[in-house]
Amino acid sequence: MRLLHTSDWHLGRSFHRVSLLDAQRAFLDHLVATVEERAVDAVLVAGDIYDRAVPSLAAVEMFDHALHRLAERAVPTVMISGNHDSPRRLGVGAALMDRAGVHLRTDPGACGTPVLLPDERGGEVAVYGIPYLEPALVRQTLGATGGSHTAVLGAAMDRVRADLAARPAGTRAVVLAHAFVTGAAASDSERDITVGGVASVPVSVFDGVHYAALGHLHNCQTITERVRYSGTPLAYSFSEAGHPKSMWLVDLAPDGGVTAERLHCPVPRPLARLSGTLDELLTDPAHEEHTDSWVEATLTDPARPHDPMARLEKRFPHIVSLVFAPEREETDDRRSYAVRLRNRTDRQIAEDFVGHVRPGRAAAPEERDMLGRALDAVRVAETEPHTPVAAPRTPASARTADAPAAGPAGQEAAR
Repeated sequence: MRLLHTSDWHLGRSFHRVSLLDAQRAFLDHLVATVEERAVDAVLVAGDIYDRAVPSLAAVEMFDHALHRLAERAVPTVMISGNHDSPRRLGVGAALMDRAGVHLRTDPGACGTPVLLPDERGGEVAVYGIPYLEPALVRQTLGATGGSHTAVLGAAMDRVRADLAARPAGTRAVVLAHAFVTGAAASDSERDITVGGVASVPVSVFDGVHYAALGHLHNCQTITERVRYSGTPLAYSFSEAGHPKSMWLVDLAPDGGVTAERLHCPVPRPLARLSGTLDELLTDPAHEEHTDSWVEATLTDPARPHDPMARLEKRFPHIVSLVFAPEREETDDRRSYAVRLRNRTDRQIAEDFVGHVRPGRAAAPEERDMLGRALDAVRVAETEPHTPVAAPRTPASARTADAPAAGPAGQEAAR
């Protein structure tokens, strides 16, 4: 039996405020075309169909259109809810959809009841759908002995193995699950699921089945030959740059053997993470290949340049993220703060502070003069408590967003 394993569509999600709806439609077109071209017997979607519990109308329409196209081709589709999905909303109409060959599995209590797929070459294949399990919500339902992710997923798999044991010998078993398996590599775009105990579960929890189609982690990866993540069909963060997006085409032999082929998905636009000074990013010929990429630029200038985003957009029209990481000289001064300030005047400390918070721009002469006059005024007020403190006049050259303001707030900053 030939299975197409995918997951984590996150329909409706954007990329740094850039809509991905067209790219997601292109992926679904690619999926349907793959089903036809590669003679797929069943599609497995391991959770996170939507990006939000209450998805946008555009995302719902896209999902509905994809289901109709798969049903028209008489290709069974088994789906589970992920931690981004609302199980109840996603599961509406599940019993009716079953008749069309679309099997939505969102109820944790029904995880031991499989979808049976007939296979003339090797008998039935039992496909068990285990939706995302939030320990605090499903522990009692599953009769788990503990409140961890391992405990509840283990209890769900016990139900799977019990049902499989009652079926004819030679029945092949496939499990869909949405979880974080120990040893797998995560990325920045997955939602944390540590609430409810340690998030990861051992791969041994899936012992006893022929293939485990996993969702949740966004990087396609092989945990064992029988336990795999398909990853997302599109990149949803720059941490996924360099990770080809794909699906698994899995052939399940009559004897239970597994072979898998990685099928790459269409890329709407490549990702590039560039780093350097603003001048380097604007002039280095090596960056020319990234002019059509979604770009994350990390600026290493010691001082923040003027209007960097607008200047970068002229070379990289699709820049979507700007990070500041100024390069500073490494120091190995392990002395205590008190020791480092010893024998330094208040004025020197204030001037050093200006240079610290404004890298590359030490206090200008007129700013040093203003700080000196402010400190003198404070000392006079401390000596003669009833003497009002006059705010020093701010030099015109120092009236910038980075300079301390005049008046009480400026006096406090000077202190």
